[in-house]
Amino acid sequence: MNQRTIPHLFEESVNKYPKNVLMWEKTNGNYLPLTYKQMQVDVHNFAAGLLKLGIKKEDRLALISEGRNYWVMSELGILYIGAVNVPISVKIDELGDLKFRLNHSGCKAVIISQSQLTKIRKIKNELPALRFIIVLDKLEQYEENEIFVEEIIEKGKTYLEKFRADFEALWHSVREIDFANICYTSGTTADPKGIILTHRNYTANVEQSSALLPIPEWYTSLLILPWDHCFAHTAGIYTLMKNGASMASVQLGRAPIETLKNIPINIKENKPAFLLSVPALAKNFRKNIEKGIKEKGKVAEHLFKDALKVAYAYNAEGWNKGKGFRKLLKPLVDLYDKILFSKIRENFGGRLEFFIGGGALLDIELQRFFYAIGIPMFQGYGLTEASPVISANVPLKHKLGSSGAIVVNLDVKICDEKGNELPVGEKGEIVCKGENVMAGYWKNEKATNETIRDGWLYTGDLGYIDKDGFLYVLGRDKSLLISSDGEKYSPEGIEEAITEHSSLIDQIMLYNNQNPYTVALIVPNKEAVKRLLNVQSSKALSPEEADKVLKVIENEINQFRNDGKFAGMFPERWLPSAIALLEEGFTEQNRFLNSTLKMVRGKITQHYVGTINFLYTPEAKNISNRINLDVVNKIFS
Repeated sequence: MNQRTIPHLFEESVNKYPKNVLMWEKTNGNYLPLTYKQMQVDVHNFAAGLLKLGIKKEDRLALISEGRNYWVMSELGILYIGAVNVPISVKIDELGDLKFRLNHSGCKAVIISQSQLTKIRKIKNELPALRFIIVLDKLEQYEENEIFVEEIIEKGKTYLEKFRADFEALWHSVREIDFANICYTSGTTADPKGIILTHRNYTANVEQSSALLPIPEWYTSLLILPWDHCFAHTAGIYTLMKNGASMASVQLGRAPIETLKNIPINIKENKPAFLLSVPALAKNFRKNIEKGIKEKGKVAEHLFKDALKVAYAYNAEGWNKGKGFRKLLKPLVDLYDKILFSKIRENFGGRLEFFIGGGALLDIELQRFFYAIGIPMFQGYGLTEASPVISANVPLKHKLGSSGAIVVNLDVKICDEKGNELPVGEKGEIVCKGENVMAGYWKNEKATNETIRDGWLYTGDLGYIDKDGFLYVLGRDKSLLISSDGEKYSPEGIEEAITEHSSLIDQIMLYNNQNPYTVALIVPNKEAVKRLLNVQSSKALSPEEADKVLKVIENEINQFRNDGKFAGMFPERWLPSAIALLEEGFTEQNRFLNSTLKMVRGKITQHYVGTINFLYTPEAKNISNRINLDVVNKIFS
């Protein structure tokens, strides 16, 4: 039987499209092409070089790098010898978090870019399994056990001259049930969970994605999302590879902000046919478009608003675009497109047909905006545990506001709290079963058994399926924090640690729903604060005393940041950047706690929506703001 592995997928594409460009990378000011055939040579040499180093089947190797040709070569090289890639986000700066992932997965080697190398050098002596650090950039000096990638490639060439047949037999022996990746995501405690994705998980999801959205071989995409993200991995790298298409990497800047500024420039240079996006990027694109219009003056701004209004009415929900009375608007839509929207599209290279949005839910207003300017941003839905695509809107079949049609060869049902399937249109947990469902969590049988039952993946997301088969995702059943770039983290571990280590904080609820930063609602321990500061509650607090109360509570949170007593317990990005004190605690009586004394986050969020909105204003960043000072005086008077 022909094993449906990633090496087989790649080899089939090399045979079909040897001269097609697979990768575009910017070198010395210009994007240069690398063909499928050229990549095959690099992959074979690199894989053989890993064998020469003593890397064996099932060994784990970490890959920590920005997107580039060597990223794809490295992962394929690892997979060709039956080893397992552990792709790690370049955003992980907390050394404790990085150390956990590398030790938990038992990585024997780390493949890393120069910009990320300092992190590993700081912790390498605390990684007992680590034997090699393969550096993807030329350095003036290498430390012990560090090897330049080109040395590995040269070792591989020598190996293949003698043992080509052995190498061919080895990659053909890789099975579709073998592990391809361990992708770390955040669990219900402070420690992340390692999602095991097999070769077949990936190839199945590539088949499912390609059936829903056919990719012509002339397509190219600039992969602007981190390449370790499962979404970019499957919907970008492997779906393009399967179809003979090409991908380009973003030009790396000297700092992350410079890399971000390179994106619009690189889009113009590459002229992509489609882009993968997340809400944070979508908002940024829109902001830049509106800024450009505003700079042209009041007349242009007014015209743009009118054009959007007409386009919104004409497009409706997409599937009913131009239907009924709407067809009367067609001449006006065409005019606005010619004089306005087509000019905007030129800034995206002029060939961009659509975006596919993933990572987190995309606001309906944003969907309408991009649809109006002629570059629809089609919402998709998935999670890493499903490799990740479960559903997507695509040009031929879409409904704005939905998460699209379910991919082929995947069973999806909506279940109630007891696991019973609900009828069409009823809301419940999204549950799915198919070949793209993960093998489980690495070294975490308990979490695996809780998430996969009888082959069904319980996503923890709430939603419903309409009569036309479109999936609507309503939010998390599980209490995950979701940042603006789609990264997810469970708040419970952080909340428990803060209340456990701080006598001044009785209760805390963290909140982040696709926002730039995390915020917190805090119920202080009134008596403990009074004792600490020797505050009398019989009289009103002076401004100095009120400020001191807030500062000591802020200091309790700061103990979990850099240089604090508990630094490194959690990634800093999930600690609150703004805090609101509450007069009233969370209780069963006010229904903010359930019968098992767990916070009912939905009710708390709904009740304090005004406070949460305030926490995302500049004023709220200073804990001694007017709202908190008012609450402190009420609590302590």
